[in-house]
Amino acid sequence: MHDIRALREKPELYEQAWAAKGLSGQVSKILELDAKLRAAQTAGQIAQAERNDASKQIGQAKGRKDEAEAARLMAVVEGLKGVLAEQAEAERAASEALHDILASLPNLPAPDVPVGADEHDNVEVRRWGEPFAIANPRDHVDLGEMSGLLDFEAAVRMSGARFSVLKGDLARLERALGQFMLDLQTREHGYLEVSPPLLVNDAAAYGTDKLPKFADDLFQTTDGRWLIPTAEVPLTSLVMDQIVPEEDLPLRFTALTPCFRSEAGASGRDTRGMIRQHQFYKVELVSIVAPELSETEHERMVGCAEAVLKRLDLPFRTMLLCTGDMGFGARKTYDLEVWLPSQGKYREISSCSNCGDFQARRMDARAKKAGEKGTRFVHTLNGSGLAVGRTLVAIMENYQDENGRIAIPQALHAYMPGVSHIGGQA
Repeated sequence: MHDIRALREKPELYEQAWAAKGLSGQVSKILELDAKLRAAQTAGQIAQAERNDASKQIGQAKGRKDEAEAARLMAVVEGLKGVLAEQAEAERAASEALHDILASLPNLPAPDVPVGADEHDNVEVRRWGEPFAIANPRDHVDLGEMSGLLDFEAAVRMSGARFSVLKGDLARLERALGQFMLDLQTREHGYLEVSPPLLVNDAAAYGTDKLPKFADDLFQTTDGRWLIPTAEVPLTSLVMDQIVPEEDLPLRFTALTPCFRSEAGASGRDTRGMIRQHQFYKVELVSIVAPELSETEHERMVGCAEAVLKRLDLPFRTMLLCTGDMGFGARKTYDLEVWLPSQGKYREISSCSNCGDFQARRMDARAKKAGEKGTRFVHTLNGSGLAVGRTLVAIMENYQDENGRIAIPQALHAYMPGVSHIGGQA
């Protein structure tokens, strides 16, 4: 959500920012609706003042026993009742239209975000590790199916496309990965582990900018609640409608949850394997901070996500997304892309975003300094630390040998004691 007062003061800033995202001409629409709203409010206030004055004069006329004047004033009051109703409706309609357009427009990019149309204009910030030299690498689908540990056919029979069944040591490896990520983020990086609901209401989905724009990407239950597309939604909503003491900031939350996405806009993309599924596990990182600390917190969060890949010795690169490739609620986003030998390229495994006060305005999340009366909106940040399924894919492909066996990364040995390899020919 956007601050209409800031937009009035610096309309050119908003026009330029939205134009960089291909949304020119929005500011004039907003200012026109804002003018209509304020005009309706002013007209309503004038009519109400006139009505109050006329009502007062009715009593005075009756006190003088001037029934004719009292009758005239009563007619004026009755007429103003209709004017008030008309202006109230005009105010409601303008307010609703203004709210809808402000809610539909994305966050403003930070000044250092590169201007670009799509992923081809993203900027590489750094690389870590050298891609593994693997002759004729198999993809994770072949590796999993040849060992009997990955069953897509069974998943299709019971659930349809974009689901998978993991068995035996592969299921154990997935579980180990999630526990390793949680332990790293809680024990070393100071995040508080949370076990949140997997179903949320409209307010939580709206506050984290998933509604109304992305309703088609979500799964909805018969009672109107939403399956979470990421734990960002319930974790950030912990401060929804709250005033947090500033001395308690920053708040850092993490959770390992299933995530559910309809992938409505992904037709034809990544239909093979586990890269893009309707259901997957992910460790989410969320920070709630004071506004002046959000940029520093953003860099810290990216480092926390990178640490997972470094511990697993998986080659990756860190990308700064351009204006045209950023998410709806993001002010600035870094993507981590892990090397996949079968594809011969880096693929996204984490996205870490600073949302500024965009989500906080939508969910009315504020902070208050001790001894001060005023409050201010917090800044919210979220990131994957990491997507478990995609990390599993990366391990399978980067740690394979010529026989299709998959070595267990050193960092996971404590979570799979006695197991050095899994898979191979079934």
